[in-house]
Amino acid sequence: MAAKSKAKSPAKKVTSIAPLKERAVKAALDLSSRMGWDMLTLTDIAKESHASLAELSSVFDDKGDILNAYGRMLDKKTLERFGEADPSMPERDRLFDIIMERFDILNEDRAAIVSVLKSFTTDPKQAIISLPHLGRSMAWMLEAAGMDTNGMRGAIKIAGMTGVYLYALRAWMDDDSTDLAKTMAALDRGLSRAEQAANTFML
Repeated sequence: MAAKSKAKSPAKKVTSIAPLKERAVKAALDLSSRMGWDMLTLTDIAKESHASLAELSSVFDDKGDILNAYGRMLDKKTLERFGEADPSMPERDRLFDIIMERFDILNEDRAAIVSVLKSFTTDPKQAIISLPHLGRSMAWMLEAAGMDTNGMRGAIKIAGMTGVYLYALRAWMDDDSTDLAKTMAALDRGLSRAEQAANTFML
């Protein structure tokens, strides 16, 4: 009997942590859209997600860690929706499609994400801390588009894609159209410039 009880305990731990992460991220987004990310406290998030501060601290280090968790969820949802890349399509078209898929998902929590991004202007430290996580996200997007991210060339692609994404993200923040036309135009321009830079680098 003791052995059975011991074997079950890890499973219970995993299932109890996963829902709390999801609840906390959702709570943080909901509250951010209503009161602003910069005004939001961990206590607010704990209450909204029906958890104690002790429970919240067991899965997150700070508010920034909650954003990182959202970023991983965003990556997963984007990759699931995009599926497998069509090798017959040009690389640029594949990248355009997967990044626009990402923006479509961001749009589902538009008010919250815009609040977070605006808070970075008053807290640039948080923006700098977030950059490595964004770089890893862009590596996943490149891989999903069928592009190699290994070695120095891969690092250059990731850095370039991160720049393109940030450029399009600025347009997305002011784009309240249903078809995200401004965002698509900005992304297309960014990819064109990155493509030209890559061609120059290869010469």
